[in-house]
Amino acid sequence: MNPLTAESVAAPETDVAASPTPPQMRRAMGAFATGVTVITGLAVDREPVGFACQSFASVSLEPPLVLFCAGHKGRTWPRIRASGRFCVNVLAEDQTDLCTRFGSGEGRKYEGLDWDLSRWDTPSLRGVLMRAHAEVSEVHVAGDHDVVIGRVLQLETADEERPMLFFRGRLGVHEEPAAGSAPLSWGWGNHWG
Repeated sequence: MNPLTAESVAAPETDVAASPTPPQMRRAMGAFATGVTVITGLAVDREPVGFACQSFASVSLEPPLVLFCAGHKGRTWPRIRASGRFCVNVLAEDQTDLCTRFGSGEGRKYEGLDWDLSRWDTPSLRGVLMRAHAEVSEVHVAGDHDVVIGRVLQLETADEERPMLFFRGRLGVHEEPAAGSAPLSWGWGNHWG
């Protein structure tokens, strides 16, 4: 693999027509490994809802703020937004089942799943690395996503485990993907949120 050098990088384009396409963005942004979370909440009708999300970050220590991004085409985020509170469940490396369950637009997410209701009225998934219970503080529209800023109400951490990573459209960090293998369908095929 050749490292990027000043000679190998073209001058910035100012022509709007030269903007990267969504597949180009996915491919390029896939070079940034992220953790995987499940954002959960209770809808106004008290139904537990949630979606897999790799766009999560800490924003501020004082006050304690976090953010996640949710796509406008998703059905879950509007239901969480209406309730005003959410829980970020950070997945461990061995929790592929939770990632798949909450990353799909099909099926009942909580069917047959053991989970707890926090004192903040947010669904807490069991066995995760960390939980951040938060209330929606601000929502900013950014292209085809909302950037959600949440004020953290409580943090819960577990024993040290390895995190689940998402890299180049796949779970985990591998040397080279198998020939002909496709990215995970929940990562790019469904609309998270």
